[in-house]
Amino acid sequence: MATKVVRYVPSDALDAAPAWGVQFDRLVAPLEAAFATTGEFIAQGGAVLARAKVREDATLPLDALKLLSPVTPNQQFICQGINYESHVRESGMDPTNIPFNTIFTKASSCITGPYDDVVRPAHVRLLDYEIELGLVMGKDLTRRTQVSSGGLHEVLAGITIVNDVSARDIQLPQGQFYKGKSYRTFGPVGPCLLLLEPEEWRLWPQLRMQLKVNGMTRQDDVCGSMLTKPHDTLTELSGLHDLHAGDLIATGTPAGCAAKAPGAAAMFVARHFISEQTKWKFFIAGGLKNPAYLQPNDVMELSIASPDGRLDLGVQRNRVVSE
Repeated sequence: MATKVVRYVPSDALDAAPAWGVQFDRLVAPLEAAFATTGEFIAQGGAVLARAKVREDATLPLDALKLLSPVTPNQQFICQGINYESHVRESGMDPTNIPFNTIFTKASSCITGPYDDVVRPAHVRLLDYEIELGLVMGKDLTRRTQVSSGGLHEVLAGITIVNDVSARDIQLPQGQFYKGKSYRTFGPVGPCLLLLEPEEWRLWPQLRMQLKVNGMTRQDDVCGSMLTKPHDTLTELSGLHDLHAGDLIATGTPAGCAAKAPGAAAMFVARHFISEQTKWKFFIAGGLKNPAYLQPNDVMELSIASPDGRLDLGVQRNRVVSE
């Protein structure tokens, strides 16, 4: 059975050293050892984790804890873009014209907790959301490795919820994914790291992702709709650079974001009759009229779970605040 691991500090001692535990409903069984990073926990936590899988050891009320991101800021934060056909189309592109895996990174310093505020910088006006399934590496890959669809358990430790918060008025006009997506707090992760048993990895395509803003559903799709599947992404990434235990890979988002491409006629005019500078002025002006973009005090709720509840990553909840 999957193990729900959380990283936390006591609510009444926020400056305490973060600890790790196993969650059982609304209680947490603390782990005996301390681990400074997610990679260290994955590499060394097996023995103490086995001893903490007993429900009777769950003595800490979840309500008395502040949950932190289960992925620590030292780990790599790698992302896939336009990895769902629905999102490709709402972005104004044809999936058949994108025969490659789009990869970029976010600054690991943007990682924040599952219930922390997301801070909108003063100069950002078009703030967007993206629910994504996060894959957490279970081992180092320092040379090209062929990962099979049935071999995910050999290289991955578990899964988590990621919100790829994005400043569209930076990302798109400047063509700067890193800048537009890496502001501090733009990477809520958690609430848990769900460690899967080998046979449970076959269930990942069934996982349903849902994102709500102020209680209204904005995104709703199954992870199986990904264009480039996890095993192919892992194979490709391992041929590019080193991956390490604890690193995070966000696997893309489905349709439902605030940012959407204009109609075909408008795009034709933009491509052929107006300058790049004018095009993006129109984009920002139109975005300012779009109520779907996030505003201060908006609350995002993200959930990922299998239909039968066997795999449940919990609910991530973040409020937007002004800088």
